[in-house]
Amino acid sequence: MGRCDPEEGQLPAPVKPPDGGWGWIVLFGCFVITGFSYAFPKAVSVYFKELMKDFHVGYSDTAWISSIMLAMLYGTGPVCSIMVNQFGCRPVMLIGGLLASAGMILASFTTNIIELYLTAGVLTGLGMALNFQPSLIMLGSYFDKRRPLANGLAAAGSPVFLSALSPLGQVLLEKFGWRGGFLIMGGLLLNCCTCGAVMRPLDMGMKRKMEKAQDKYEAKEMLPIGGKSEEGIRTTDGIKKAKKAKKKPKKGKKLLDFSIFSNRGFIIYTISKFILVLGLFVPPILLVNYAKDTGVPDTEAAFLLSIIGFIDIFARPACGMVAGLKWVRPHVAYLFSFAMLFNGLTDICSARARSYTGLVIFCVFFGISYGMVGALQFEVLMAIVGSQKFSSAIGLVLLIEAFAVLIGPPSAGRLVDALKNYEVIFYLAGSEVVLSALFLATATYCCLNRGKKKEPPPEKNPSTGGGSDTEEAESDMQEAEEHSSDNHQPAHSTDNTVVAASEEANHVAEEQSREGGRCPEGDGEVLARDGCNADQTVERDRF
Repeated sequence: MGRCDPEEGQLPAPVKPPDGGWGWIVLFGCFVITGFSYAFPKAVSVYFKELMKDFHVGYSDTAWISSIMLAMLYGTGPVCSIMVNQFGCRPVMLIGGLLASAGMILASFTTNIIELYLTAGVLTGLGMALNFQPSLIMLGSYFDKRRPLANGLAAAGSPVFLSALSPLGQVLLEKFGWRGGFLIMGGLLLNCCTCGAVMRPLDMGMKRKMEKAQDKYEAKEMLPIGGKSEEGIRTTDGIKKAKKAKKKPKKGKKLLDFSIFSNRGFIIYTISKFILVLGLFVPPILLVNYAKDTGVPDTEAAFLLSIIGFIDIFARPACGMVAGLKWVRPHVAYLFSFAMLFNGLTDICSARARSYTGLVIFCVFFGISYGMVGALQFEVLMAIVGSQKFSSAIGLVLLIEAFAVLIGPPSAGRLVDALKNYEVIFYLAGSEVVLSALFLATATYCCLNRGKKKEPPPEKNPSTGGGSDTEEAESDMQEAEEHSSDNHQPAHSTDNTVVAASEEANHVAEEQSREGGRCPEGDGEVLARDGCNADQTVERDRF
């Protein structure tokens, strides 16, 4: 993906997504990668108490390990986009799996907290980032009609792996200590390399076979008599080669396409997503401490997160199925707005919950709304920018989200320390999520839908550069159709007519050469005098 064709020096035309087949294997790999990327930074927190004892540091110092992982996952988005556009998804994911595993293995030999930041934080976080983004790009290239369902199933990897990695980490800690646990976790991360290996790009074999079959069909129509069909095939191949030689090579794909900022839908999505991330992650981070402060026992308080994860597992695929319905998919942006509104109102309505029953009800509704947001966020982005520009779009979006992640939860923690009141934090976080939902719905309706009704469709200018791969592919198809229509006209004449026409053209050319008005000659071609038009070429040797 994203690399030029070595034979022609041009970008390959996009292949139609199969919506199945090997795509289900790609979906499973994306499920595993999503689970590791989102659940691993949270699962590492099981080892924090032992790290505090061994390195004599505080909780805030050890919490920086997870923060650095998440910062690398979001902040290195443009770097991942550049690498994917340059080298393709599979090599980047293989390198990312090795880096993630190496980071945890090296972390098991560290002697101070700074070394943990560099190994488990930076190295492992970078490795997971190099796996997460390419897996979503490959998922979008393999699915089109079933893409909402595929995104929902892949997003379900996050709660599933969180439910599995946290207990596993506790068992490893009790039996092998934190060093042995880090070492085994590093071995588990090697599965990212396996997932990267199955991400094979859609080959161009099917497209080439279809072109070859079309050429043979055209040649048979031009020369229907048996022995001359092969000559017609060679004639068509010669014309195609001459056309490719005259055709200027197209520009390669940009390493990072900033032209997506001219897309109003992308701007609206980015702003709403920034506001959303400011408050989305605050309630689950503060929920356990909030429950403890209200008098809930520690074990029951920790179980609240398990409730959210369990509901989330089923909410994401279910929301993906709903988003894939024919009457819902054209309005998926409004469904995403509803999911954010649902989540924000859940935070606001549950801010005054004091009993354990009230907190359980909050976790059920928060798990549903949180799962809906997780299942739709990348589907909406793919629908806005398309699969061709998704690699650059997701990198830039994740970079912008990184700033919101670094602002939202830390600011909420400081407000809790200053005010000693969780109710205000829930009101604030819910208001931010509601604001993002209203902004997305309003801006989509006013700026996009009304704009489509008023503005006429833009005219395509083939002379301007910087077009998308889809537009370039469409222009190639139009040229091929024009060329095939020109070749179909001789198909209705007989061989004698074709031979007579060729002899007459050669006779005219010889008379013109005697008069001294010769046009430049090509390889085995005689060009007509008037304008030396290449479309009027006649090949002597073919007849």
